[in-house]
Amino acid sequence: MSSSSQSLPPKEATLFKRVMKCYEQKQYKAGLKYAKQILSNPKFAEHGETLAMKGLTLNSLGRKDDAYEDARRGLKSDLKSHICWHVYGLLQRSDRKYDEAIKCYRNALKLDKDNVQILRDLGLLQIQMRDLEGYRETQSRLLQLRSGTKHYWLGYCVAHDLLDERDMAVQVLREYRRTQSNLSDYEQSELVMYENLMMRNGAQSKLALEQLKKHRSSVRDLLSYDETKVELMMSEERFEEASEVLATLIDRNPEKWTYYAQLEHCLKFESEEDRLAMYTTVLADQPRAMAPKRLPLEFTTGDRFRGLLDTFLLNGLRKGIPQLFNSLKSLYTQQEKVDTIQEMCLGLVDSLKKNGKCHAEDEKSEPPSTYLWLLFFLAQHYDKLGKYQVALEHIAEAIAHTPTLIELYMMKAKIYKHAGDMKRAAHFMDEARDMDTADRYVNCKAAKYLLRVNNVERAEELCAMFTREGASASQTLTIMQCMWYLTESAQAYMRRGQWGEALKKCHEIDRHFDEFVEDQFDFHTYCLRRGTPRTYCKMLAIEDKIRNHHFFGRAAKTAIECYLHLADHPVKDKEEQKVELSADMDSKERKKELSKQRKAAKRRAIQQQEEEERKKAEKASQQQKVDKDDAEDSSFQKERLDPAQLAKAEKPLEQADKFLKPLLTFRQEDAATHFLAFQVYAKKRKVLPMLKALKSLARLAPEHPQYHAYLCEYALTVQSRKSELPEPVFQVAQRGLEELMPSRDVQSVNSEFLKAHGNSQCHLLAGARTMFNIDQSQQASCIKMVTNMDASLTGTSLEACRDICVALDSGVFGDCQAELATYKAKCHELYPMATVFLSSEELQQVTEQLHKLSLGGKPVVNGHAEEAS
Repeated sequence: MSSSSQSLPPKEATLFKRVMKCYEQKQYKAGLKYAKQILSNPKFAEHGETLAMKGLTLNSLGRKDDAYEDARRGLKSDLKSHICWHVYGLLQRSDRKYDEAIKCYRNALKLDKDNVQILRDLGLLQIQMRDLEGYRETQSRLLQLRSGTKHYWLGYCVAHDLLDERDMAVQVLREYRRTQSNLSDYEQSELVMYENLMMRNGAQSKLALEQLKKHRSSVRDLLSYDETKVELMMSEERFEEASEVLATLIDRNPEKWTYYAQLEHCLKFESEEDRLAMYTTVLADQPRAMAPKRLPLEFTTGDRFRGLLDTFLLNGLRKGIPQLFNSLKSLYTQQEKVDTIQEMCLGLVDSLKKNGKCHAEDEKSEPPSTYLWLLFFLAQHYDKLGKYQVALEHIAEAIAHTPTLIELYMMKAKIYKHAGDMKRAAHFMDEARDMDTADRYVNCKAAKYLLRVNNVERAEELCAMFTREGASASQTLTIMQCMWYLTESAQAYMRRGQWGEALKKCHEIDRHFDEFVEDQFDFHTYCLRRGTPRTYCKMLAIEDKIRNHHFFGRAAKTAIECYLHLADHPVKDKEEQKVELSADMDSKERKKELSKQRKAAKRRAIQQQEEEERKKAEKASQQQKVDKDDAEDSSFQKERLDPAQLAKAEKPLEQADKFLKPLLTFRQEDAATHFLAFQVYAKKRKVLPMLKALKSLARLAPEHPQYHAYLCEYALTVQSRKSELPEPVFQVAQRGLEELMPSRDVQSVNSEFLKAHGNSQCHLLAGARTMFNIDQSQQASCIKMVTNMDASLTGTSLEACRDICVALDSGVFGDCQAELATYKAKCHELYPMATVFLSSEELQQVTEQLHKLSLGGKPVVNGHAEEAS
């Protein structure tokens, strides 16, 4: 019943009901027509509820400004109408202003406290915003009003569960099952398992096990039933019963490694022979299963390991399994087993070359494919060991053996990638793609490798082969939320110095994660209606930490690095750059340059006008389409991302902080997050947040060389800014430093650090940077320290050498180009295949060679491409 202070006579009331019905049936044009009939009467020109419904209809047609104007007029005319408040809340929700929408709904409920529709809308926003106590109250009220509706029961139960009030949640669920007689078998099963889940989360494993056995006949998800039963029995130390259930599970799925680990824990083997006997028993029942053949390789040693490995290897080689090496990769942490693998494989090579058999006593000769896959395995083996030249020799022999196998070319590309030659890696991956242009996986791999060498244009061409014709591949992949492409593109643009384009990709990824959060709205009601509370709670848990995903972490890191660069090197307008360039020109050159600028300005003006006309046409077309199809509520309008504007951000550090905050919330156990945080807060000159980042690093990565560098930098910063810092801030910073660095003499701390880690290349770089910051007269000593290539150094790697080259080239140790050239020559001797240590002329030669080798005459790598980090 309406609480409005403005009543309508019967004729207009009938028209208003039609307005409501047309909106519900999405007949927006008809609804507007009826609303205008009411408002055309001077007596009802300011009828609040009609104005509100007109605004809601206009919002569905995409006319937001008009919609808000009418809704506000309606609310102003009739503040005592729950419809006006409800409509205004719906408008706020459509613009994702959820806090404001909740306030509007609450005001509407003050006027009509038993309105089910408003309560439902309020509950959706409360669970979306994780206002769990408010959600519990709303679900309680809905249950009182509609006790026969099942999803209100489940909503009330889930609300208690999310608030850790599990005893009450279980009580509500049992009452619901008792009162509902029309539940399907599937719903009964789900409710039993959900009740059991709540008991387990409440640490009531004994009661949960009893409940599970009691309701065995009601459960339809037998796999979840058995797996849950095993967990509960193991927590109650009923290992013998658990092992019986595990035997059933293994018989159902013999490839799941978790079952074997649980079975070993239950049986508590005392010797290697007993463990192996268990796997032998399983293998007798499941002779085709791979897991019982592979898992014993983890714990067996000596001749027993050799025998099992021989069987496993030959089985994989004869079947031609490309992933054979990946299945053994975990063994490469044990040097003894690595030596055994290498010795056995080389022995097989010799035997196959001599007599075509793996072993002399074998009756049958091996098919040629066995030797091929053995060479493929050896190439992967030597690639894993870092012996890239040997790996290339084996893969070259395999290609000569069977030149039509795509996996060989992909492996060759992978070897070059690991060796530091991304240009050749991209070339050979593109060659593999060209052998089967219908293979989407290889196409994506080739595009990814091209992005690693910053050839965005060619990568987009490849992706266009599998996207919709007539549309830009980049735009299509963005719409499809193709995360790997967006992250790789962002990093490629950043390496090319196209900061705006890089930031655009990062912001697009951020928007995708916003959409993931918004997508919950589709499931808040659906999951409860379908009776799947377990899946619903799991979905809520995933959404709560969605930005912990590595794709968001990579995008945020790229965006922060871009903004940090822009804070130091702001992007200038082209006009400003040209004026600077013309300052040193003579009159004739300046005149010529000004002519070019005028022509460019005219072109930009024409392009801008065309762009505006295009936007107007698109908007008109979109409006026409919405009107024609009576479309549903228009989607949230996002601001267009302009790379030029993103690159010219007025406050880049504030923008970096926006990407940093989710990392600090969801990835606080990752040291990389706090390294980024220190850099951002150091640029912002915020001493206490810098200290907080250092304390986190002291807990997570106390031995990391960069932590030492940042700690010393912080000590020097506090010391130099003593006079300008407020006294309380300085005191807190000093106390924090005393905890992290008991000896406040930075020079002595750095000397002790260098002495303790004098044989580590990464630590030497961090110590040398600190030494140079303390005393720049020590430049020669610092450079000598970091460019030392002594054989006694540990941690020497391609990445470490590349970091040193970047430090020398970026001016961290002042002007040292001669020393950089010498160091690059030394690194090239150590890593001859890595192109990062080549001169620009040598890089150009590599590019030209690859252009000649490219199939179809298409260039594989940009001439200006830089090395991927």
